Amino acid sequence: MRLDDFDPSAIDVEDQRGGGGRFSRLPIGGAGGKIGCGTLVITLIAALVFGVDPQQMLGALQQGGEVVPGQVGGALPGQGAAAGSGSVSASCMVDAASRESCNALSSLNKTWAPIFQQAGVKFSQPKLVFYAQAGESGCGAAQSAMGPFYCPSDNGIYLDTDFYRQMDSDLGATGQFARDYVIAHEYGHHIQNLTGISEQVRTMQERNPAAANRLSVRLELQADCYAGVWAAKNRDRLEPGDMESGLNAAHQIGDDTLMKNAGRRPVEASFTHGSSAQRMTWLKKGMDSGNDNACDTFADLRK
Repeated sequence: MRLDDFDPSAIDVEDQRGGGGRFSRLPIGGAGGKIGCGTLVITLIAALVFGVDPQQMLGALQQGGEVVPGQVGGALPGQGAAAGSGSVSASCMVDAASRESCNALSSLNKTWAPIFQQAGVKFSQPKLVFYAQAGESGCGAAQSAMGPFYCPSDNGIYLDTDFYRQMDSDLGATGQFARDYVIAHEYGHHIQNLTGISEQVRTMQERNPAAANRLSVRLELQADCYAGVWAAKNRDRLEPGDMESGLNAAHQIGDDTLMKNAGRRPVEASFTHGSSAQRMTWLKKGMDSGNDNACDTFADLRK
């Protein structure tokens, strides 16, 4: 995917990889209304993958957030991440993975801000937080084993970029667009947080704990769809093979595929992110439609 280089004055980046510090961006405004079906962000139940203890993840995500199953870390295959050194530019240029992530964040901001403005809904950017192995978030400790996640308490997308290496070597999810999809999916949770669906889902879960996982799956699939909407609105930046790379990534991180690869029998009742088929379907729906209204994974609950 051919993305423009990030503008360091227009993105919010925090670097916890060794004293990088926190750096702010110039605010990009927007005014709001109702975005499509509205969005529902939730306190996520940790996923189980590669033998990671879900209780450890749950303890780390004290107030919720979103977790992509897997273990994380820092760079593109074959590269190691170094600490940021005092500026957004320095943090984003630590390695190719950091630069790609900042470019994707910039593109996502530029894509979603006008959608919110047109809909009349107040828009604010998320921050992208780089960390290595362990960090701190508004939702508690950030740990590599949790994978990339979104914390609604501080509007942060938390990323140990070594997850990209794991995607490539362990999950078979290769290509730049697969990595961009990770950021776009987490950004989808920010969209859900801004539009208030998170509170709605949280309330639904509190009222019906038995439905918590099923509601989590709907949230995750909607975030996948929003990632597809972003890709569709930047279709002129896509390169041959990008869509296939994204769909393959969605397949590889489906709950059933992850459980099979970890030697477990897939149990739908324990899914928190959706099956491979579901994740591919909703990512493609967003890609094909380019319309956030098409991402209503909760439609049948309102009938």
